[in-house]
Amino acid sequence: MTRLAITSQPGFEISLLDAPNLDAPNPAGEHPANAAPNYTFDTLTKLRQSQPEDACLFLLLGADSFRTIHHWYRASDIPFLANLIVASRPGEDLSNPSVYLPSGIEAAEIPNQPNHYLVTNPTGEQSPLTILPDLNYDISATQLRLQIQGPSGKESQLLDPAVLNYIRHHHLYEQP
Repeated sequence: MTRLAITSQPGFEISLLDAPNLDAPNPAGEHPANAAPNYTFDTLTKLRQSQPEDACLFLLLGADSFRTIHHWYRASDIPFLANLIVASRPGEDLSNPSVYLPSGIEAAEIPNQPNHYLVTNPTGEQSPLTILPDLNYDISATQLRLQIQGPSGKESQLLDPAVLNYIRHHHLYEQP
């Protein structure tokens, strides 16, 4: 579905860097769905290694994910593997991002640049963090699934027609 969605988007490409091998069982003989989780740290490390040294990586997170980043595997390394961009919904207060970062990591607002911060670790390494405030896309994955499950005449305005056709053709997200 992602391939269909980005077909007409110049500059977009798919990375399968963290995709499970669906053809082979894991060493325990289990189906890949039971395999170990993919960690953001590992994916970003692989991406960093696959790109030129001066490449700039960005990690776009919703505010809900950002609020839990301190619990992630190797969380204190993540802001220094990719510049963080946090998308928030109207009314969310992310004016003190340090409270969500791992212990020892601080974020200080860059003077005269609202919503732009420098994240600093105990060794002095720094990385930018940008808050995208008040993104007003009042839609969720649940709402999209409900639109898809609705009558065929009510097409989703938020999905690429090719993606919607794929979903309908393969009977995805249908109610049991």
